[in-house]
Amino acid sequence: MADIPLFVISDYSASERRITPSWSISEFKAKMESVTGIPPSSQKLTYKTATSERIPMDVADEDNTLLSSFPLSRNGEIHITDLRPPSARPNFNDTTGVEKYVMSEEDYAQKTDSVLAWKKAQKLGRFDPDAPSHEQAKIANYEQEVRERRIEVGKRCRVGHEDTRRGVVMYVGEVVEIPGGSGPWVGVKLDEPVGKNDGSIAGTRYWGQPSELKHGVFVRPERVEVGNFPALDDLEMEEI
Repeated sequence: MADIPLFVISDYSASERRITPSWSISEFKAKMESVTGIPPSSQKLTYKTATSERIPMDVADEDNTLLSSFPLSRNGEIHITDLRPPSARPNFNDTTGVEKYVMSEEDYAQKTDSVLAWKKAQKLGRFDPDAPSHEQAKIANYEQEVRERRIEVGKRCRVGHEDTRRGVVMYVGEVVEIPGGSGPWVGVKLDEPVGKNDGSIAGTRYWGQPSELKHGVFVRPERVEVGNFPALDDLEMEEI
């Protein structure tokens, strides 16, 4: 009898297998132990037909009952349930005890088929000879925005052209806690607690005292407009 392609599915694996109908149930279970990790004595078999009918494959004599005793058909599914208690089952998701390979930086730098090697070849990132000039140009642009917009500590402003996000400029300068954030930032204490922080970032305080209310934001100069932006009272905010 020709082999039949079936899907063998367990809690730990799922794969397509060519099944020989002349195998006995016990022979099939023995072969599936290496596939599923479940001992034959702990396997419960269920056959799912193409029409989704589920047929238990429990038999009294597993040594003499053949798989051909069941209506196996192409692309059917044999589901294998682990009867062991959860405490006795292996945890294949726990990798804490698995020794992991870690490549040294020196070995990685020597590889010719790595992302690092590709960046070197394409002169990207820190391998771009013009990268420092690009960064300096960006910083110079931010500094020019500060001057042209006349952004100074103590001036009233609004953020992002949103009239409800008014406040006071509290800080102008570098914020080293922001990754990749070279150049000047503008720290604004908003009138309403709709900001991102209380005037501090990553443990560094730029103004004020610790507070649970988040009045503070740090934004780039192009998002700040200084001018006559007095605090809005509740009635004015409802009318906007």
